[in-house]
Amino acid sequence: MKLFKNVNFDKLKSGLNKTRDKLVNRITETLSGKAQIDDATLEEIEEILITSDLGYDTAIDIIEKTRVTLKSDKDRSDLNVLATIKKELELILESYAVEQTEFELVEKYNPFVILIVGVNGAGKTTTIGKLARNYKNAGLKVIIGSADTFRAAANEQLEIWANRAGVEIVQSVTGNDPSSVAFDTITLAKEKGADIVIIDTAGRLHTKNNLMNELSKIKRVIAKVVDYAPNETFLVVDGNTGQNALTQAKEFGKFTDITGLIVTKLDGTAKGGILFQICAEKNIPIRYIGVGEGIDDLQTFDPKNYVKALFE
Repeated sequence: MKLFKNVNFDKLKSGLNKTRDKLVNRITETLSGKAQIDDATLEEIEEILITSDLGYDTAIDIIEKTRVTLKSDKDRSDLNVLATIKKELELILESYAVEQTEFELVEKYNPFVILIVGVNGAGKTTTIGKLARNYKNAGLKVIIGSADTFRAAANEQLEIWANRAGVEIVQSVTGNDPSSVAFDTITLAKEKGADIVIIDTAGRLHTKNNLMNELSKIKRVIAKVVDYAPNETFLVVDGNTGQNALTQAKEFGKFTDITGLIVTKLDGTAKGGILFQICAEKNIPIRYIGVGEGIDDLQTFDPKNYVKALFE
């Protein structure tokens, strides 16, 4: 089938302005005017990396690799140092990139089932609507399951976004068993020949074990309809939360197998460096990023484009 990627480089570049100011522009200013780069300068850059949410271990690793490169290279100019750091950042993201996407696997698994998890306020509901829009634009038939039955507002908000995306939604009465909604959604998807099923789950704090355990139940129930489900479990995190996003990835990973991250609100934060730390420390690929509020502003994550947008 024809692959579909929602990538808008200009939008991405604009959306990363705050992160670029905090990370790349500060490095450039540190290097500016220096005829040769010494260890003191590299230590300054190391501090910039750490304070830009890349994390201590990731920053140390990048600087050590930069030192090794510079020792074997006569060119110790500011441009060469910047190019070396850029390359190392690309390698971090590319190391955990996904080779096959849901677009390539949907013909093998029908319906292709995606479970969406995350805390309240991360942008989970809007992300589901935007995902559905992406898939529909790819020519796929999509059904959303509103399995967040704990909040009436969650159902209402998701219905609005489903309508915007132009896809069908399965809902239930507030307070009903979320697993039953997931079961009904996949059953309907099979009957109607849908390609993609996106199941919303209750926004939960990663410290609430009872809600976390509900995820395990949902997975057991949907596997009774299609034994391979879920194909993907995407964790939605708010880019504004920085280090807390890493904590969420760790905690959710204890209760479910996270196959990818969706990082939202990157256009409003200077903490986009957290993507590198999550990839490096948790080995979780970034699948989509949000760089705007519009329904078409959820972009397919491309490691090279992301780093290029930061450095331009």
